[in-house]
Amino acid sequence: MFASNPFDSLSGVLSPLFMQVFLVVMVLLVALGTLFDMIHKGSARYFFANKRARLSRARPVGGGEMIGIAVQTALVDVLTSGEFCNQRRRVAHLLGMYGFVFYLLATIVMVFGLSTAGAWPVLWWLGALMVCIGGYWFWFFIRVDVSAEGHSPWRLVRADLFIVSLLASVTLGLLWALSGGGTGWLFGLYLLANVVLFGGVPWSKFSHMFFKPAAAFDKRLTRADGTHENLPTLTRDDPAQRERHSMELLREAPMEMGLGIKREAPRHY
Repeated sequence: MFASNPFDSLSGVLSPLFMQVFLVVMVLLVALGTLFDMIHKGSARYFFANKRARLSRARPVGGGEMIGIAVQTALVDVLTSGEFCNQRRRVAHLLGMYGFVFYLLATIVMVFGLSTAGAWPVLWWLGALMVCIGGYWFWFFIRVDVSAEGHSPWRLVRADLFIVSLLASVTLGLLWALSGGGTGWLFGLYLLANVVLFGGVPWSKFSHMFFKPAAAFDKRLTRADGTHENLPTLTRDDPAQRERHSMELLREAPMEMGLGIKREAPRHY
């Protein structure tokens, strides 16, 4: 079972072109949704404006240093999710991220018939299971509004659209494959979940997977060019450091202000 292509079960009922066109449409929905999100939120405009504002007051960053920053961003912030301080959340995120990549790549290869090797179906199952383990672990035990604020894990808000549609897509895909495939009601729900996942980009956090690497790179760049996101670097005792803080209320505050939140887990519900 784990070595067989679950999409082969559609060959006697649907033309292979159906799923191929469906995948292309999903890719277009992601691209258009991400562009709409960038225009609506002004993300690209913010990064370019921020870069122009720094040019007049930042030390030059050479090409070699820029490449080094890009490599650090890729290895630490993207491939290992180094921005997460909570290790449980980091592991859950890595499971979901790599699982989704494996699942998506295997789906594309199997649907388009690019390879008949048994490794791709195994990768599809493995990726889907990784997404489920990381996703459900996050949903029931790590989410802030559940673990720290005491809300019910069944409570849904619009911010949950991405994780819910992702888990629905992968879970329904697994159930559909376990049931033998075909074009029954499970297959219909599986397609619907994918439409919500990939078509809901403007209203979900899907596009964050493209914005977060850019934001991480920009953050490292501000440290390299000396602007430090307009924040004090070491101390507020130095008037020059104090005045460069973007929040006037914090210009006179001690550097350790706010770190008390790390003394204990926020479980006061």
